[in-house]
Amino acid sequence: MLIGVVGKTNTGKSTFFSAATLVDAKIAPFPFTTIEPNLGKAYVRSPCPCKELKVKCAPKNSLCEDGTRLIPIDLIDVAGLVPDAHLGKGLGLKFLDDLRAADALIQVIDVSGTTDSEGNPTDFYDPANEVVSLEEEMSHWIASIIKRSWSKIKGKKMDSIAGLLSGLKMTQDDAETAAAKSYLPTEDINWSDGDILAFSKEVRRISKPILIAANKIDLPAGEKNYQNLKERFKDRIIIPACAEAELALRKADKHGLIHYVPGDADFKLLSQNIPEKQLSALNFIRERILKRYNGTGVQELINRAAFDLLDLIVAYPVEDEGKFSDHFGNVLPDAVLLKKGSTALDLAARIHTDLANNFICAINARSRMKIGKEYVLKNCDVIRVISSAR
Repeated sequence: MLIGVVGKTNTGKSTFFSAATLVDAKIAPFPFTTIEPNLGKAYVRSPCPCKELKVKCAPKNSLCEDGTRLIPIDLIDVAGLVPDAHLGKGLGLKFLDDLRAADALIQVIDVSGTTDSEGNPTDFYDPANEVVSLEEEMSHWIASIIKRSWSKIKGKKMDSIAGLLSGLKMTQDDAETAAAKSYLPTEDINWSDGDILAFSKEVRRISKPILIAANKIDLPAGEKNYQNLKERFKDRIIIPACAEAELALRKADKHGLIHYVPGDADFKLLSQNIPEKQLSALNFIRERILKRYNGTGVQELINRAAFDLLDLIVAYPVEDEGKFSDHFGNVLPDAVLLKKGSTALDLAARIHTDLANNFICAINARSRMKIGKEYVLKNCDVIRVISSAR
């Protein structure tokens, strides 16, 4: 799974990415800091079964912090967007091609209203414009993909468009749903430019669901603008965020000054020798952000993208259901992210194709009951797959 970090220039996008991944992305207070995409690993936060099962886990592909499992998920940060990018302004729409493989998007907006549509410093800018602009530009981008191949589509059926949009992870059923919602025919296709754009808007909603990071919530006007956004866009997930605070906490934790688990609403001081200026900044973060918003918002955004937009669950494959371990004795070694509705066979395929091809049955380690390949996994299931493969 891949989550894209998007938005106009100079909203704190790269700071958000760095805070989530600890990758040293370029961060600067001017437009187009990011041109080439940044790739990194963030973490989805989920309760680890270790406490419930009363075992001490030994994670291999993830982390466990006192019963909280942190599971890697891919993040990509792309260049900033400006209004009318589809007309060639800014860096144009080329950078959106970097988002083709993204399954969901986190749009980072400057909720303080202190940067204009092109990322330049200003006062009293309405961040609602950013929400509208991104969706418009993405729709034009998808429309441009369709128009480039229109001669191969015109007069044909939906399978021709579905094939074209497969790179956006659209299925034919998805394409037909988008056409139905746009009230467009699916045979002998001869759509107008307006029809293509309407269809593209529905494709965007299906293939690239978006949640909104109301970043810079700590600045003046941030709270007021955040409340206005929630009122105007009642159907969107909008989370207050302060990426700078998250980055400061992650770095302080990395250097052993504090203990902080991403997503927590507090941290623990570990050093008595923190410089006064840094200690003051940490206290500000605790009082002004963590206590007020129950966290910095960065981890919540990643979790909401994974669990709300993408409908993911976590499964724990093991080889010894009695000890909840692999054959080396590592307890609950791996945590696997799967789509809700995935089966025991799907889990086997994620582990290794040979396990799926030679699937015999599986065992639910909690109940010790034998289950078949059609068994629909529940969140935090611990499963042993039995296969004839060696």
